[in-house]
Amino acid sequence: MTIALITGASSGLGEATARRLAREPGMQLVLLARRAERLERLAEELPVPATVLELDLTAVDAPARARSHLQHHHGGRLDLLVNNAGAGGRGNFSETGHALVRETMALNFDAQLRLVESLLPLLRASSPSAIVNVASTAGRVGRAGVGAYSASKAAFAVWSDCLRAEEHPHGVHVGTVMPGFIPTEGFPQRELARKRATRWMLGTPEQAADAIVQAGLGRRAERYVPRFYAVLAALRTVAPGLVRKVLASKRADVLATATREET
Repeated sequence: MTIALITGASSGLGEATARRLAREPGMQLVLLARRAERLERLAEELPVPATVLELDLTAVDAPARARSHLQHHHGGRLDLLVNNAGAGGRGNFSETGHALVRETMALNFDAQLRLVESLLPLLRASSPSAIVNVASTAGRVGRAGVGAYSASKAAFAVWSDCLRAEEHPHGVHVGTVMPGFIPTEGFPQRELARKRATRWMLGTPEQAADAIVQAGLGRRAERYVPRFYAVLAALRTVAPGLVRKVLASKRADVLATATREET
């Protein structure tokens, strides 16, 4: 038996991950999000046992409620934690200021850390276990209009690297998944999908779900979705001037349009 908790499970990558994990033998799921009706509908459709937890992760008592749910429904066991919940945080800093950064960090970074802090004792007790943190390619390569989002995902990705080293001796693996442009309810990517010249840049929720399984059950350290986005992240390190030049050119206009659509 494997107990897996997925945050942001009501749609998008979280829902795709729940459906993908449901194909694994002996799996039991905990579906966490703010929209209870969607979670209950999903739980009914899955071929494995699933409990539902309606929860806003930014609430003060959210970590304690998640831990209590696991103790009450699953005997305090947790084998896999998928930190997928997040928000866009789009807008130029000159227009949105620190307020948007604070709001975005509250969900994309602070809430995830608080949840891990509360559930880490359960993960250690269930070791070998795993945490999968869903960051973003935007956390490795910044572009105009996504400063708050990129900052939150960069912090999440680097913190994940640190946590991986810290928890390895305790049998808790930490994997990081770095999605690129993937059409979901919150990030429709209409502009990129509309044009044949940019459609190749899009991944799918199913690809992300497979990457999450590889990072968690497969205990891989890092996965990009689609995989070719890893090249862009590498270029940012070995040829940063080139990446900055491309992102500052007219070729980046379509990305800026996509950014505005995602807000």
